[in-house]
Amino acid sequence: MATATISRPRSAAAGAPRRGWAGRLADRFGSGVLQVVLIVLALFWLVPSLGLLVVSLRSETDNNSSGWWTLFTQPAQLTLENYANLLGSGFTASFWNTVWITVPSTVLVIGIAAMAAYAFAWIDFPGRDLLFLVVVALLVVPIQIALIPVAQLYGFLGIFGSIPGVVLFHVAFGLPFAIFLLRNFFVGIPRELLEAARMDGAGEWKIFLTVVFPLAKPAVASLGIFQFLWVWNDLLVALVFADTENQPMTKALQSQMRQFGTNVDVLAPGAFLSMIIPLVLFFAFQRYFVQGLMAGSVK
Repeated sequence: MATATISRPRSAAAGAPRRGWAGRLADRFGSGVLQVVLIVLALFWLVPSLGLLVVSLRSETDNNSSGWWTLFTQPAQLTLENYANLLGSGFTASFWNTVWITVPSTVLVIGIAAMAAYAFAWIDFPGRDLLFLVVVALLVVPIQIALIPVAQLYGFLGIFGSIPGVVLFHVAFGLPFAIFLLRNFFVGIPRELLEAARMDGAGEWKIFLTVVFPLAKPAVASLGIFQFLWVWNDLLVALVFADTENQPMTKALQSQMRQFGTNVDVLAPGAFLSMIIPLVLFFAFQRYFVQGLMAGSVK
């Protein structure tokens, strides 16, 4: 006589992953309290920026005699004299030099990298995988090892110290990361979408402009933020390849450092002006930022 075996039901919690202490703490206090904590932490992170703004609006005498937090009890300390002196001392030219360096460097990197990434993702050509490995290998090459050879090359070409020379250097060292990021995003686009465009008679160039590139807005926005911030805040390349006439804001602010102290009445407003534009750019495209960073990570 056959005996029937009765299997015991497994516990529903047997295969469930164990929650960490952070997850249990979040469940205990609730999402509302957690959001309040995150807001408080964000405000603490903004304190240095607030302090820089206040210092830039106080006179040199007030900054030397008391801390910036005394503004809350003495609001009469606020003045725009520092900004007036800064903009009247030739800093405006350095600001526009920074714009002429940063904007072309960002646009060229996005345009060239997008076309190269599309080729690596969807066009079959001899040596494609090997060439892409070379591009990935260039990610680990530090810019310091290229300063002297490129400076010698620029001297031979007659562009040393000029804005085009600085732009070309930023473009060259920004392309490997840009190609890697956009290629990972492009390979996630469904192949059927491209095949449908080819069946409609579209060539590779039209597919890239009308199908692939419009879908890549999150990745392009992330890349634009990365490249813009890197070039806008760069000091090393500016110190080596930009002369005094074509110097960006970072080099202009560095030249204001005194031997036995800091020129606060110039450095504070200059630093705040150089910081506010990247912040505006980041908050304008922040909704694309995380999505672009996750490009290619999930299939």
